[in-house]
Amino acid sequence: MLKSNIYLIGFMGTGKTTVSHSLSELLGYEEIDTDAHIARQQGRSIAEIFASCGEEAFRDMETELLRGFQEEKHKIISCGGGMALRQENVRLMQENGVVVLLTAEPETILLRVQGEDGRPVLNGNMNVPYIQGLLAKRIPSYQAAGEVVIATDCLSPGEVAREIQKKLNLHKICFDF
Repeated sequence: MLKSNIYLIGFMGTGKTTVSHSLSELLGYEEIDTDAHIARQQGRSIAEIFASCGEEAFRDMETELLRGFQEEKHKIISCGGGMALRQENVRLMQENGVVVLLTAEPETILLRVQGEDGRPVLNGNMNVPYIQGLLAKRIPSYQAAGEVVIATDCLSPGEVAREIQKKLNLHKICFDF
């Protein structure tokens, strides 16, 4: 079975959303940002969802959204930073597409997310040690899910998009370009 979607996963600030724009232009695929999609569906921000419903309810919304993508084709799906923490989510993504893990160093992440208040997981903890600790907890899940891995620290979004395309071709991943 050919895979026809690309799922971008990784910690917040690794460039998933900005890379999805460049990748969309490169491949001509529609892009979907899961956090933006859920926020639109719920009529409130992710921070408001976390505050009123809790993280577990938000994670349930992510899983339900992934289930809805099973019939989608030729999409670039930029996933929230916690999407790959659930095994069911990883299974759904891998069945329906190629999972690309974007990485960045904690210092890069902090520079990219500094001053943003829409990051409920970092509320009151915008510092490198906190990011390092949270990243260390998530890395095993990210690495288990990612079929292609790209460090984004020193690359532009366009360079990351071209690297994704190159790696998919090099690894002869069964992909429907």
